[in-house]
Amino acid sequence: MDAEPKNTGAKVEPWGDITPDAARRLVSAAVHAFAERGYHATTTRDIASRAGMSPAALYIHYKTKEELLYQISKVGHERALTIVERARDSAGTPAERLADAVRSFVRWHAEHHTTARVVQYELGALAEEHHAEVIAVRKATDGAVRSIIEDGVKAGVFDVPDVRGTTVAVLSLCIDVARWFNAAGRSTPDEVGDLYAGLVLRMVGAGGGQR
Repeated sequence: MDAEPKNTGAKVEPWGDITPDAARRLVSAAVHAFAERGYHATTTRDIASRAGMSPAALYIHYKTKEELLYQISKVGHERALTIVERARDSAGTPAERLADAVRSFVRWHAEHHTTARVVQYELGALAEEHHAEVIAVRKATDGAVRSIIEDGVKAGVFDVPDVRGTTVAVLSLCIDVARWFNAAGRSTPDEVGDLYAGLVLRMVGAGGGQR
């Protein structure tokens, strides 16, 4: 399993706000266990062992394995929403805002590719109420990107006959980076972000300019 890249400049640790330290260590351990073995094949003993703790210690902080997955998924989706909302609300043109949204969204999925794989591909294992909460955040992310595309269409700078379908295509393209990105590969997260920003602008008929 790929490790999260270490040389990524000002990358923010996804779990930095989780306290105490033991709870943060358990979340980090769960991310790597779920990414390596899958949610259903991972046991609480596996997670505790990775965190250097006993299984009994895990239950002090998280009642179930699903609660750990929920914590991971919630934080990851909220971070993604913040990224696209910041771009949506910026003062640039529709093309600049869409490029910024895609560039930042892709960069996060590349920098945190192990986390992102769990966040994006283990949704089905969440309990019903947790699943509904995370889906609401995903819909808000979809809405933020869709609003930028709609702005471009209204301004006559995007040629998009199906805004909803194009939004799905853009987000799917960005999310898939988490599946294939390799920190030891030729491209950095910034380079992939720039590439995808250009691809998406061409997708919406905005030409190759990004900023």
